[in-house]
Amino acid sequence: MTTQGRAARKINPRFAWYQLRIGRSPIHSTGVFAMEDIPRGRRVMEYTGKRLTLVEASKLSPPQDRYLVRLSLRWALDGSVGGSGAELVNHCCDPNLAWKRVSGRLFFYSRRRIRAGEELTLRYAYPVKITRVPCHCGSPKCRGILRYWLR
Repeated sequence: MTTQGRAARKINPRFAWYQLRIGRSPIHSTGVFAMEDIPRGRRVMEYTGKRLTLVEASKLSPPQDRYLVRLSLRWALDGSVGGSGAELVNHCCDPNLAWKRVSGRLFFYSRRRIRAGEELTLRYAYPVKITRVPCHCGSPKCRGILRYWLR
């Protein structure tokens, strides 16, 4: 999907508990932004998408694996198909969201108060692979690496 195509996407309000928007991100391409203040410890949105077995998901390669999230030891979600908009949340080494798996679903919760206009961020948890990709999150706690890619 092109950057323009991602920017045209919207947050599905069925899976968001606050007013959110998709917009241009200083971190990477497109991101998700709060349109209202969000208190600490609140459910913000659900990550949705096509359910795949881990075997099916492992057969996808970059860039088709861009929006994959492991849901359990058996299942993954592909946010590029039926995604709620949560798949566009960018990585940050000091994120304002955390994820929780609840009854086979994946929810994002606020780690701290998030102010209106602030970009929503998560710490991606990719498995260690071969090639390192630099992180540009801008956080003082930046670990310098965004993702590992298998060649």
